[in-house]
Amino acid sequence: MTEPTTPDEDEAFNEIERQARQRKEAVKVAITPKVVALEMYDIGWNSALEVAAIAIERDFTKAFGADTLASIAIYIRGMKK
Repeated sequence: MTEPTTPDEDEAFNEIERQARQRKEAVKVAITPKVVALEMYDIGWNSALEVAAIAIERDFTKAFGADTLASIAIYIRGMKK
C-alpha cells in the first residue's frame, strides 16, 4: 500500500516536474535554430550543386564530350543531401 504524500512532498514533486519542463523547453529552443540553419545549408548546397551540374552540361560539351559530361553531372547531383 502506498502511503499518502504530504503537501511538502507534493510541492517538491511539482517543482521537479516544472524544472523538467523548463529544461525540455530550453533544449528545444537551443536546438531549433541549428536545425533550421542545417536545412538552409542543405538547400544552398543542393542549389549550388545543381548550378554546377547545369553549367558543366551546358558549357563543357565540346571539350569533354556528351557522355563524359553526363556522367560528371550525374556524379555531382548524387552529392546532394
